Amino acid sequence: MNKPIILTVDDDPEVLQAIARDLRKKYADRFRIIRADSGQTALDVVQKLKLRNDTVALFLVDQRMPQMTGVEFLEQASPVFPEAKRVLLTAYADTEAAIRAINVARLDYYLLKPWDPPEEKLYPVLDDLVDDWFASFQPEFQGIRVIGDRWSADSHRIKDFLARNQIPYRWLDIERDAKAKELIEYAKVQDPCLPLVLFPDGDSQKKPSNLAIAEKIGLQTEAEKPFYDLIIVGGGPGGLAAAVYGASEGLRTVMLEKEAPGGQAGTSSRIENYLGFPVGLSGGDLARRAVTQAKRFGVEILTPQEVTNIRIENDYRIVTLKSGAELTSHAVILAMGVSWRRLSMPGIEKFTGAGVYYGAAQTEAIACKGEDVYVVGGANSAGQAAMYFSRFARKVIMLVRGESLTKSMSQYLIDQIGETENIEVRTHSSIMEAQGETRLESLVIQNSATETITTEPAKSLFIFIGAVPRTEWLDEFISRDERGFILTGPDLHGDRLGIPRQYRWLQERAPFLLETNVPGVFAVGDVRHGSVKRVASGVGEGSICVQFVHRYLSNL
Repeated sequence: MNKPIILTVDDDPEVLQAIARDLRKKYADRFRIIRADSGQTALDVVQKLKLRNDTVALFLVDQRMPQMTGVEFLEQASPVFPEAKRVLLTAYADTEAAIRAINVARLDYYLLKPWDPPEEKLYPVLDDLVDDWFASFQPEFQGIRVIGDRWSADSHRIKDFLARNQIPYRWLDIERDAKAKELIEYAKVQDPCLPLVLFPDGDSQKKPSNLAIAEKIGLQTEAEKPFYDLIIVGGGPGGLAAAVYGASEGLRTVMLEKEAPGGQAGTSSRIENYLGFPVGLSGGDLARRAVTQAKRFGVEILTPQEVTNIRIENDYRIVTLKSGAELTSHAVILAMGVSWRRLSMPGIEKFTGAGVYYGAAQTEAIACKGEDVYVVGGANSAGQAAMYFSRFARKVIMLVRGESLTKSMSQYLIDQIGETENIEVRTHSSIMEAQGETRLESLVIQNSATETITTEPAKSLFIFIGAVPRTEWLDEFISRDERGFILTGPDLHGDRLGIPRQYRWLQERAPFLLETNVPGVFAVGDVRHGSVKRVASGVGEGSICVQFVHRYLSNL
């Protein structure tokens, strides 16, 4: 936490220097001493301190200044830091003004000039005031603040990006938090400006991209080297495991992640069947631990960076980023995972990010307190989300197309849901339409068993209807199945029906277990054809894939 501040204001340079000197002598170990040579300058400083989330503990201000008196300054500055102590420096002739200011500006004390010796005339007074201030001081959150509207898709994007990258932040709803409007005023930004992101150094950005935020807060977005032994595309469990094992075994390794380390698993509120964690752990915890482990071994993690192409030049595999930059390596592991399948119904696309969300969207959970939340889907991800939202929502309604949860959900989750009073499971139910003006306001729901259609008020809908691979950018030469999942190892039959020659395995040796049709390019995790969609499986594939990378490299 930054030290609290003592701000002293005086238009006389000699007096200002003297008071600042005496303040530093006594209080520099606990406070930052800042000085200003006029009331207006001091007001500008106060607003900048507020934007940086700093705290003023005490104002020590000269009364007799041109343009703005000390009392006038205190009247304007006190609302910004209402808990700060207020002390007026006055000449003997100004004591009447100081006494009146006790009521007008809620003055705590006034001191006469000169204050020599400070040990007798200055420090005892200020000691009492700062001790009193510390007694009720509650430190402000030190970090990023996001000011926005709950129903803004950009606000949701920024909150989700920060949360998934383990970056602490404070959310200020422009409609609910009075401080939000004050901070916008201090930042001197013009509408439309939301969402507005305030950084700890006092800087602010309007609707920043994820990349702009990453660069500002110090996430690594550019590679340090032009060449690596191993490039990993994707930062889910499989990619993180490959990064840890690759770097720990001496490979120069870089991992490229489009959104945030952890992938889809990183959004899970609770993983309870992962070996070694009997009480479970969140996807965010798993991602944080894995990132720490990978960095400890020297892995470079570039976030957010999207890969748009891979090309082959002799023994080199060259990866092109969306920015146009290129990275070169001997081997590549594709670990992009999968993305949530989109629900194609009227209104869904319009309200995505404004009441309609894909995945757990844990950043929206607190805002759902006391409301009814709808969850679409009947697999484990939907069940985990329903259990998580049940801690905040008045009621969680699960809409399941099938006749029960038993075919698609683990029994331990079914048991938990059955024991949770504020979760309702509606089978044979599906969304027909999402309705509203600028945000989700109601849902049209059909029950296929009773053939009834109802319209129900709704503010939040979370969708978990399966996942699809985003592998279109690999069309040129990576062999995939009809759904877009990457073919590897034994699935790369040279005579596979309908597979053009450029997509076949054409080498004399057999492909390694997780190798694609392009030698030196491997695939692991959910993006791979035939993979088991479990976190442990992805971690296992990422781990063993490094052994095949070593075999490949040994033959170069």
